[in-house]
Amino acid sequence: MEFARTIVKDLNKLLQIDLTPEQNGLQVEGTKEIKKIVFGVSANMALFEAAVKKGAQMIIVHHGLLWGHEQKLTGVFGARIRFLIKNDLNLVAYHLPLDKHPIMGNNAGLAKLLGLKNLKPFGTYKGLKIGFKGNLTKVKSFESIFKMLGGEGLNFGPKQIKTVAIVSGGAHDMLEEAIQEKADLYICGSRDEYVQELAREGKINFIAMGHYNSEKLGISALKKYIDKKYKVSTEFIDIKNPF
Repeated sequence: MEFARTIVKDLNKLLQIDLTPEQNGLQVEGTKEIKKIVFGVSANMALFEAAVKKGAQMIIVHHGLLWGHEQKLTGVFGARIRFLIKNDLNLVAYHLPLDKHPIMGNNAGLAKLLGLKNLKPFGTYKGLKIGFKGNLTKVKSFESIFKMLGGEGLNFGPKQIKTVAIVSGGAHDMLEEAIQEKADLYICGSRDEYVQELAREGKINFIAMGHYNSEKLGISALKKYIDKKYKVSTEFIDIKNPF
């Protein structure tokens, strides 16, 4: 058994939440004593209900409920808050800090999965570099990488890929930055209508893994960190989402 405040204080420091302009960390306060933590990508009722069934006292997510603006406690949002409070659940969220972290982050995890070397910060969002650009140790075909990651892809760049830029989540608007950086392949989570012709004209390969699927690695890394450091039970709950 551990105390909620101890775990949250540790993660806040680890992920350097003071360096990002968001409401990260503890978003809804629940019971002080923690025996089980459930991890998930996004805060939603399906995850909350699963956490209660699993006997958890804390939920740690990438996408929380608070985004730096006031919101009425009505509708779906209000129902989620009421459920958390009624069940004495702690909700802890790390958004940009978990995207950009050089070890625990979503983008660091994707870079490691691909075996990228010579990593450099890439992808500017709110004045922060949140992604990475790097080189494959051996050139790979677009097809082999796309088969590994899944999602949706556009093969308008070099047949053999060496340089890859990555920004997880809803970052298709950074495709032009990847073109300017002369990446062979840009990987993110989302896509929009204009992406196809921009990729064609920019002669770059593009993969949108799905916002959700591109952001599992960071929260999984946090789970491993907690497993090693604290005497609590943990479980990742995968609320399947193709978008």
